[in-house]
Amino acid sequence: MYAFNIERPSTIAGAVDALAKDEAQALGGGQTLIPTLKQRLASPDTLVSLTGIPEMQGICTADDGALCIGGATSHAAVAAGASAYPALAALAGGVGDPAVRNRGTIGGSLANNDPSACYPSAVLASDATIVTNAREIAADDFFDGLFATALDEGEIITEVRFPVPEAANYQKFLQPASRFALVGVFVAKYADGVRVAVTGASEDGVFRWSDAEAALSGNFSASALAELSVPADGMIADLHGSAEYRAHLVKVMTGRAVSAA
Repeated sequence: MYAFNIERPSTIAGAVDALAKDEAQALGGGQTLIPTLKQRLASPDTLVSLTGIPEMQGICTADDGALCIGGATSHAAVAAGASAYPALAALAGGVGDPAVRNRGTIGGSLANNDPSACYPSAVLASDATIVTNAREIAADDFFDGLFATALDEGEIITEVRFPVPEAANYQKFLQPASRFALVGVFVAKYADGVRVAVTGASEDGVFRWSDAEAALSGNFSASALAELSVPADGMIADLHGSAEYRAHLVKVMTGRAVSAA
């Protein structure tokens, strides 16, 4: 590891000021960033830790019933404290291993937008709102391809607001070595329709399966998926699974999620 400075602001305003300096990088739980630094894929002069900002931690319920989670809240805290949204709590409890769950944060995961991460599927399927120090971003506008988001330089995820659905479930086909999703599907049923978000499968990152959404909005049953198929074009192909295999898994995991929900 190379030498760098670290700042630990106690307020969002202090973090924004620290990130305005040249070669400064935000640090959440460090579960992605620290390995990246070790491999010299990034080399910021200063890391700005966000985990010491009280207003970015914790879980509460808003007046409109939405579940609000601070951007610096750990996966373990989400798993333990998001009982109002059981599917989200279960997803958080399946992220990585205990060490990752106790250090990694929801804001860090979303800002990194790994194509196989679990949280992006929950955010997209829930039509969640990503709140930053500067604005509010709808889930449909937030994710922008592999490791890319709508966040501007120095912008911080301070909170994520999840509308709680009538029914929901997340199913992950686990890649056992990394514990990332080979394919993960989050299904959420709301009064105005069903949303289905898929992670781990596409070369463009998390996406919504619109055909499944239309079918399930009319008949919330795994049988509604019987005549549907997912094209293999654009799916990830690697030593763990071909593009065709991942396309097949999308339908399988969606069916399981609907049945479990």
